[in-house]
Amino acid sequence: MAAAKTRTSTFSRNLSTAAPSHGPGLKCGPNGTVFLSSGIPDLDKILGGGFPLGSLVMVMEDAEAPHHMLLLRNFMAQGLVLGQHLLYSSPARDPRGFLGTLPSPAASKDDKSRERDPDQEKGLRIAWQYKKYFGENQLDGQRDGKHEYSNEFDLRKPLERHFINGPRIDCVSIQDCPDLSTLRDRCATFLSQFPRNDGSISCAGRIAIQSFCAPQRAYSNMEWDMLSFIRSLKSMVRSSNSVAIITFPPSLLSPSFCKRWQHMADTLLSVKAIQDEDKELAQLLTGYQDMVGFLNVHKVARINTQVY
Repeated sequence: MAAAKTRTSTFSRNLSTAAPSHGPGLKCGPNGTVFLSSGIPDLDKILGGGFPLGSLVMVMEDAEAPHHMLLLRNFMAQGLVLGQHLLYSSPARDPRGFLGTLPSPAASKDDKSRERDPDQEKGLRIAWQYKKYFGENQLDGQRDGKHEYSNEFDLRKPLERHFINGPRIDCVSIQDCPDLSTLRDRCATFLSQFPRNDGSISCAGRIAIQSFCAPQRAYSNMEWDMLSFIRSLKSMVRSSNSVAIITFPPSLLSPSFCKRWQHMADTLLSVKAIQDEDKELAQLLTGYQDMVGFLNVHKVARINTQVY
């Protein structure tokens, strides 16, 4: 009786290859993408996981209300809580003073409860109507791993001092920068700590630039120079394990340059204040009295894909 032949194939699975390990605050996504959290769990879900490493996020400010500062505070606080490095640029004379306004996590790592009272959730939440489409298992998984990736923050409680006094924070006052080359050099030095490679990612960096074209900045009327800086920053961030977020008031830009800035962003967001006593919105939206503004997602990052 002839022995059965073993079928062989030229294709075989490489089972010895282990997935690269990543540091705290990082999460793997599709197509080899690695995410870090925006600091707002609902926004992370909307964006498909968070902000991809190597991406440039731009936020269009609202002239009527400073809601963009809420996004900036949560983004910065999330990084500091997770031990990530931060570069913060501000038009203020003392940008380090802004760190004292960062919010504190709503719950400690040791105080995780399965049952949470919705009335006691004081963190920043997105005003949207689709939370019911997420399964409870997804929500529970996010809650269980929030200390490793994303937290909910209590806007009434400041971040503990030991988070903002460490050596991982670099603050830049634009009033001390005569031109954009100084800020570009500071960003390049910061990003050089997080070179991108195919191995594990031990730590990630965050860059937060507030009100980039504000009148306090000496170069606020140099539109081509600002556009060149954004292009250079995007290139440097793309080759690093970091994310940069820039907020800017679009009303201070010409329409053509405002569009150019928007095209430069990997992720483009805008914020808008809710008018007081809007009866039509009150009828359409549940929890209207607890809302402070709208967040619009104009563009989502498509890194490591063939979609443009």
